[in-house]
Amino acid sequence: MLYVSDPKALHSIIVKDQYVYEETPTFLRLNRIVFGTSLISTLGEAHRTQRKMLNPVFSIAHMRYMLPIFYNVANKLGSAVGARVADGPQELDMLGWMGRTALELIGQGGLGYSFDPLVRDKADAFGDALKMLLPTLTELGVLRFAIPFVVQIGTPAFRRRLVEILPSRRVRKLRDVVDTMDQRSRDIFDARKAALKEGDEAVLRQVGQGKDIMSILIKANMETTLEEDRLPEEELVAQMSTFIFAASDTTSNTLARILHLLAQHQDIQDKLRQELLTACQSDAPLSYDRLMQLSYLDAVCRETLRVHPPATMLDRQARKDMMLPLSEPIRGINGQMMSEIPVPEGTKVFVGVVGSNLNKALWGEDALEWKPERWLSPLPNAVTEARIPGVFSNLMTFLGGSRACLGFKFSEMEMSEYCMPLSRVGKIDEFPPGEVVLAVLVPKFTFELTAKPIVWNMAPVRYPTVGKESVKAEMPLKVGLFKKFDV
Repeated sequence: MLYVSDPKALHSIIVKDQYVYEETPTFLRLNRIVFGTSLISTLGEAHRTQRKMLNPVFSIAHMRYMLPIFYNVANKLGSAVGARVADGPQELDMLGWMGRTALELIGQGGLGYSFDPLVRDKADAFGDALKMLLPTLTELGVLRFAIPFVVQIGTPAFRRRLVEILPSRRVRKLRDVVDTMDQRSRDIFDARKAALKEGDEAVLRQVGQGKDIMSILIKANMETTLEEDRLPEEELVAQMSTFIFAASDTTSNTLARILHLLAQHQDIQDKLRQELLTACQSDAPLSYDRLMQLSYLDAVCRETLRVHPPATMLDRQARKDMMLPLSEPIRGINGQMMSEIPVPEGTKVFVGVVGSNLNKALWGEDALEWKPERWLSPLPNAVTEARIPGVFSNLMTFLGGSRACLGFKFSEMEMSEYCMPLSRVGKIDEFPPGEVVLAVLVPKFTFELTAKPIVWNMAPVRYPTVGKESVKAEMPLKVGLFKKFDV
């Protein structure tokens, strides 16, 4: 077993020799049980075919079309929060609100579907299922590693019956979560497909007017002339479940983390609010270009993604004997210097996302500190010269290579929605919804800690709870109106 954060070794694992270092069979089987046959449960040609179909709908040009949708959803969130704190500061579960908002952003922008008008106190059932997936998997403990092997036993009907009779409340809870996600994904898929078959008038009546990611994907799949490039409907439904979970969970948890950090660092919250208030001289939403000029918002988002990536590491397994090259020689247990490490076939290799993002040799002695200001100056030469193989801003947060996070532009855009353009990720022309959300919330509201201790739990995607013993994902903060907006 190896934990790897060396840049040259990471390049070998996720770029140069990526088809040698692939996801473990257990990881793939578990994802197939939860999501179906999708990008995160396939390898080889099946994975390449799916990615080829999905790539165009995640282009930067298409992301720009979604900006009005993002602002519409973010403003609904602002109204909902404002209504709850109109009479004075209140304790609100901001993870819950971020989850509901991220789901609605993905629903409207990604699926042409509205999950939640953000009016009621209770979230949509689908949103509840998404929120419970990671805590439920974590609660399974060692059972999580045994469940994937059930896929190899008997027929689907037999496996279903086996789950029904297992004396495990936790397994049945996972079944209910998966069933809710799968059924809603199928319902949305059928509605999108029916609208496309009816023609342009029916499409224009839908949320997103056919510009959403799923409508474009279904239409492209229907128009594909090469049979080998066409995805079965089961795989399209699986892509929906995967996309909804990956984008909503990572986005909501990252936005919640930013709000938590702003509550801990009032000086940074004040500085970010001042930048946004200066930029927002009227009630009109900021243009794309203006958002891209907000350097401190960008810095806050980038630094959060550096220090607190949603996924801290990912595992791979060597499919054959390999030699793993190193950026700097290390001394072996025999005392000799080594510039590469032998990796026997079957070795589990952990891609150290946090290890790379917080590497003091690259980022400096303050690498472990959350300091947005570091992004307002040129990065250390050690960082830029290391050739870190991440797809985003010299970070491993969204990985790299052919299995890089396909929707990272979408996630970034979502983050900006809450606090404004999520920090112009990577200095390329991309706009995250998360920044939009921040742009709406931070100028209007103040965020403070409560007496309840917030603990971030290790999981495939980290999530907060109140205290160490709780398994309920939540993050209470004291939220009030900023004095300029006080009435």
